[in-house]
Formats: sequence, C-alpha cells, structure tokens
Amino acid sequence: MVKPATKREVVAYLVSEYPINIRQACKSLNLERSSYYYHPKRKDDTDVIDCLSQLSEKHSSYGFKKIFYSLRNEGFGWNHKKVYRVYKKLGLNILRKRRRRLASRERQNLEVPEKYNEVWSMDFMSDSLFNSRRFRTLNIIDDYNRESIWIEAGLSIGAMHMTDLLEWIVKERGKPKAIRTDNGPEFTSSVFTNWCHKYRIEIRYIQQGKPVQNAFI
Repeated sequence: MVKPATKREVVAYLVSEYPINIRQACKSLNLERSSYYYHPKRKDDTDVIDCLSQLSEKHSSYGFKKIFYSLRNEGFGWNHKKVYRVYKKLGLNILRKRRRRLASRERQNLEVPEKYNEVWSMDFMSDSLFNSRRFRTLNIIDDYNRESIWIEAGLSIGAMHMTDLLEWIVKERGKPKAIRTDNGPEFTSSVFTNWCHKYRIEIRYIQQGKPVQNAFI
C-alpha cells in the first residue's frame, strides 16, 4: 500500500516541476507557509528513560508517584506528564506479579503426640454466604486427640487477629510446644513468627504443595 504524500511533499514537487514559487504552491494547496517551514522537534527521552530504568531497578516496589517525587528530589525538572508518558512507554505501569520465595522446608513425620498441648495444627478454610460474600474460618486442633480447640469465623482474619486469638487461648488453656501450619501469608508473617518466638513455640511448616503433611487438621 502506497503512503499518501503530505502537503509539504506536494509543495516541493510543484516548485520543482512548475515555474511557481513556494508562496504560490502553498496558496494553491491552502497551506500556511509557516506550516511548510515548520519542522517538529524530535522528543529526546534518553535521560528520562535512563533515570526511570535505574530507579525502577533500585526500587522495584515503587509506583509512579514515588518515582516521580524521587526524580524531583534529585533535582530533575521534568513535568509529570512527560515522565508518565515515558513511564508507560517502558511498561512500568503494568503490575508485575512477584513470586514469593519460601525457605526450603524439611519433611517431618506426622506422629500422634503422647499428651495434650504437645502439637497443635492450624489451617484456614473458606466458603461463601447466600449472597456470595466470602468468609473464612481459622481452625485449631490438638493433634493428641483431634480436639477442636477453636474455630474462628470472619470475613477477614489477618495475622494480628490470629495472634490475638492465640494469646487468649494460651491464657485459658496453656501453650503448645509446637504448631504445625502450611506456608500461608498469615503463618509466615513476622507477626505470627514473633509471637511464637515470644512463647518459645516451635513452628513446623509443611513442605509447599504437600497438604497431606498437615492431615490431622
């Protein structure tokens, strides 16, 4: 497919082929001479690209606002429209899903304890109400006889909620020597691990993708 000629190209052709000047050629095409002589400046975004690339590599969790204010703090005067145009051009506005790295887990035999409060098992379950609203239950059992110590239900049960509940259970029942869990975000959070360290409770994480290792719960 042939690309159509621009008015500037037509003017150049008329001037070269016919005995007319640029003013007459522009008038015949209803083109302003200023438009004919104008040459757009190419946008040089090299400096912006370099700065954005360096900042995004150094601070991978930063969004556009943090990156823009970091540029301002470093003394760059580019306006937010220009920076955001280059930001989108580089694809930095696309959310990148980061794979969570977990520490390697060792397989531990699933043995029945000899008495109460030796090992507890914990896990979450989820379901939905009649209006399709999701809710979760946190289930805690004693591995000795599979006694259900507590079932906490709620629309959202975070690590802080979970440790507050465990704090109350420990005061009422006593603490276990170990707790077996999977590698969910609530169980690997610093809130939960710090709480277990405070009471000197061992955390027995199962291997990733091996729910049978937490079969009692």
